[in-house]
Amino acid sequence: MNITGNTILITGGGSGIGRALAEALHARGNHVVITGRRAAALEETCAANPGMAFATLDITDAAAIRAFAAKVTADHPALNVVVNNAGVMLAEDLLADAFDLDTVETTIATNLLGPIRLTAALLPHLRAQPAATIVTVSSGLAFIPLAATPTYNATKAAIHSWSQSLRHQLAGTSVEVLELAPPAVATDLMPGHAENPNSMPLADYTAEVMGLIERQETPRGEILVERVKPLRFAEVNGYEAVFKALNGSH
Repeated sequence: MNITGNTILITGGGSGIGRALAEALHARGNHVVITGRRAAALEETCAANPGMAFATLDITDAAAIRAFAAKVTADHPALNVVVNNAGVMLAEDLLADAFDLDTVETTIATNLLGPIRLTAALLPHLRAQPAATIVTVSSGLAFIPLAATPTYNATKAAIHSWSQSLRHQLAGTSVEVLELAPPAVATDLMPGHAENPNSMPLADYTAEVMGLIERQETPRGEILVERVKPLRFAEVNGYEAVFKALNGSH
């Protein structure tokens, strides 16, 4: 992926990692379009970054995604990069008397079905571009779970696997597939993340990601900052110790 000269769509671009990436890519000379459910957050982000564009989208709504894809490609015909960043991370008590399936379904619809549906809707347009990139945002927890967020972990593991298949099927086309797997980053994704001293500062995370993209340091199509590598490679470098560090002893 070139670091500049693109037209980039970023879901969940009004806050957190999505906003930070949008602003960094905007500053590098890309035309950035952000989307999300909260119009006020999108408007504020665009006001702070003149030239950035926005459109609202409920990523859990399949029909809305189809309509959105048609409109965004008509409004921005040079669109050649999509960053599937929107996501939710919700704690779940699997021993509760009333099992909260609403949380399960919301997480799957947002984190897994949303990126798949949006990619499917945009893929014909992207394949028609001379060079295009699909970025999926997984997590270090795709590779080793935080037991408090079981469905979140599962959706991110699924996105990792899906990204590998998508990359293989698109080999030989003009579309590359990159997977961005963050560690814990100081955002409001979950209560306490922003204040947790173990969370990576957002500015540091964004700067390292941008450097990796610019230097084309994406082995296996994965964008991995140093802080996420113990999670990414736990399976070969000491799974039990990493799992215990994340979750404690039972």
